[in-house]
Amino acid sequence: MGAPGVPAVATHADRAEALVRAGIHAGTYPQGSRLRERELSDALGVSRIPVREALVRLAAEGLVVLSPRRGATVRRLTLRDVDELFDLRLSLEVFAARRAAELTAQGHALPGLRRVMDQAEDATRRDCAADIAAANTAFHAELITMTGNRLLQASLQPSIGLMHWLFRLTSTAGGPRLHCEEHRNLCAAVYAGRPQLAEALAYAHIDLRREVTLQRLSAVLPEE
Repeated sequence: MGAPGVPAVATHADRAEALVRAGIHAGTYPQGSRLRERELSDALGVSRIPVREALVRLAAEGLVVLSPRRGATVRRLTLRDVDELFDLRLSLEVFAARRAAELTAQGHALPGLRRVMDQAEDATRRDCAADIAAANTAFHAELITMTGNRLLQASLQPSIGLMHWLFRLTSTAGGPRLHCEEHRNLCAAVYAGRPQLAEALAYAHIDLRREVTLQRLSAVLPEE
């Protein structure tokens, strides 16, 4: 069996990316720590070239910071980062939910969200924190993808890694079953072609998480 999160057919860079990402999420590579190419190469059993490519990809996701002097380091997450991420999500995902519902009402076949919802429900039944976080991230990303708006997708992409990381850090905040139910209701509104309901459910789902998430992380993350 392969490592979690690694595609069945994966390049060395894919494998390195998935394993380093998982290490960041799990705290194996703590915030602010150096990610040295040689050490990662030895630990992961690949050459330095795919490791370098993986670090560039993870920097694009917002998980890694690349510096000419220090090389790669794990990003230091702050409460301000989390709060700003919620602002971004309210701007992008609420619009995306409405637009996705409008498109389905017009007869567009967009089955991706249902597939992701099935994965989320399976992960929730199994109570697997890592899979729940991955499925939650995929759900919100797919909602953006459904709009077909490339600029919207490009706006979210640099924050996908932060979103996934946040879901891992707060895997039990609010209860995974409640999260799954809220996603299910939003999914139903989208496929029922009800834009206003989808918009309202998306806003409530994100906004209600902000305070509990910030409270939960206030003991472990700095303000700035």
